[in-house]
Amino acid sequence: MATASKAHDPITPGEILLTEFLEPMGITQYRLAQATGLSQTRISEIVRGKRAITTDTAPRLSKALGVDDRFWINIQTDYDLEVEGDLHADELAKVTTLVAS
Repeated sequence: MATASKAHDPITPGEILLTEFLEPMGITQYRLAQATGLSQTRISEIVRGKRAITTDTAPRLSKALGVDDRFWINIQTDYDLEVEGDLHADELAKVTTLVAS
């Protein structure tokens, strides 16, 4: 996750799934698994931050929870970029810019 210099760890997509959708809507992980056709284990691993939301999982979650098709994959991508940026900040600092922005 984040380096020791960070004030906090990035919020996982699973935390968002749990706190912004499942808990407020009164949906259990089991019920979400049934609705999406995904295993309960897979949903649990996502919620616990042990598994990423894939391009197979994202549209299922989106349809079941009534959000845009790209919502979950965008959240996963943002999370991955933040984690990787934290882990490889020194390496990224050494990359030479070839094209002016």
